[in-house]
Amino acid sequence: AHLQKLMSDKKCPAERKEEMENVLMQLDNFGQQELAEHFVKYNVKSPVTGNDLSPPISFNLMFQTSIGPGGNMPGYLRPETAQGIFLNFKRLLEFNQGKLPFAAAQIGNSFRNEISPRSGLIRVREFTMAEIEHFVDPKEKVHPKFENVADLEIMLYSSKAQTSGQSASKMRLGDAVQQGVINNSVLGYFIGRIYLFLLKVGVSADKLRFRQHMDNEMAHYACDCWDAETKTSYGWIEIVGCADRSCYDLSCHARATKVPLVAEKPLKEPKTVNVVQFEANKGAIGKAYKKDAKLLLEFLSICDECYITDMEELLSESGEFSVETEGKTFKVTKDMVGVKRFQKTLHVEEIVPNVIEPSFGIGRIMYSVLEHTFHVREGDEQRTYFSFPATVAPYKCSVLPLSQNAEFMPFVRELSEALTKNGVSHKVDDSSGSIGRRYARTDEIGVAFGITIDFDTVNKTPHTATLRDRDSMRQIRAEVSELPIIVRDLANGSMTWGDMEVRYPLFEGQETGKKDTAEE
Repeated sequence: AHLQKLMSDKKCPAERKEEMENVLMQLDNFGQQELAEHFVKYNVKSPVTGNDLSPPISFNLMFQTSIGPGGNMPGYLRPETAQGIFLNFKRLLEFNQGKLPFAAAQIGNSFRNEISPRSGLIRVREFTMAEIEHFVDPKEKVHPKFENVADLEIMLYSSKAQTSGQSASKMRLGDAVQQGVINNSVLGYFIGRIYLFLLKVGVSADKLRFRQHMDNEMAHYACDCWDAETKTSYGWIEIVGCADRSCYDLSCHARATKVPLVAEKPLKEPKTVNVVQFEANKGAIGKAYKKDAKLLLEFLSICDECYITDMEELLSESGEFSVETEGKTFKVTKDMVGVKRFQKTLHVEEIVPNVIEPSFGIGRIMYSVLEHTFHVREGDEQRTYFSFPATVAPYKCSVLPLSQNAEFMPFVRELSEALTKNGVSHKVDDSSGSIGRRYARTDEIGVAFGITIDFDTVNKTPHTATLRDRDSMRQIRAEVSELPIIVRDLANGSMTWGDMEVRYPLFEGQETGKKDTAEE
């Protein structure tokens, strides 16, 4: 905000303006020290008091709480739903007959110790998340259905473009995977599916992009990560994350629980593999840690190759490394442990699966949909409406008698019952007031379609009524018995309004869209 204020000054030189734009572009890429230097360089002050800012500090986003009657056991509210899925990995693998790939999904509340909640649904401390964990063989990160989304043209904002000051550009998804912009086709497949989902629920295509995390911004567990971002009145906001979490979570849980979280893959032919294990000096560990030695020995016995290689490097550099298990910390030195390498023949290969994780912020998606679908009728600023896609509109249809004439009521009841039988959520508005005002009232809450009962419905056979499309305000006329099925098909997306206009005659009568008197 401070830099934007400086940039808006007409006296700001073009070079300095460009420099500040680059800083804003890479904001998420800066570490603590770099941010502190920028505070000083640009003389950033507290907007409230005008005081200097302290250097940035690390901040724990997890909520700590106390468990049990005495409150002696610390606990944390979950910052994501994903970990429950990782803990249940073995059971989920069983459900899939032990085969990879497979996926699990979960929706629920998560909690973050947000510094300053603000901006409606954008920054909150309690929020609803929906997450998918797609487990895959790390050597076979190829999605069989990727071709279904490969031709999508999506606005991509790669880390390379961000660091070099370029803007986002449209790219075919298949080309992005082929050129290595997106790490693999499984990640690419989910980016494509996220894109299609967001369009389907009402996010505007021209206000949607996928931004790749920059190197310093990337979560410690991810090898590639893209955020679906929407442009709103708050600027670009992240609404869905799609990360390749590699094998980080399963490896951590395996080390902590001493239960291997692996999938088995039968080999067509036996193969010889290199094995890397810790070789513990039980005497040295027993002497150093006495009764706690068993905890350390168990931990060392289940460590994976990645971890062992990293710790081996630490041993050679500093002569020791630390281990945390069962709430205790152990210092492991060169005399306590070595690294053993040997070969063995395998008939079944054990795999620690990698996981691709699409993570949806439901509140932020809803906010984006509300903002992107809010419109004002041309030529009448008093008439606003939400253009929700019919599939997500809370009410699919309104039933409106032209007036409070008693002759209309049997048709209203018949339509309401038939709509209910067809699973169509609807709203009957038989209040007084012009039909135009009642159209405006249902438009205002995003009701997708409107059925109007008029005198032609009562007096002519077969009995017909009008069906109105909220966005175009155009109307067709069809038989009362057909309308519930028509609305059902429109609401579930199997038919479009264009199909209706081809099949049924256009009707002009109750609404011209200009003045209320004409609508009456």
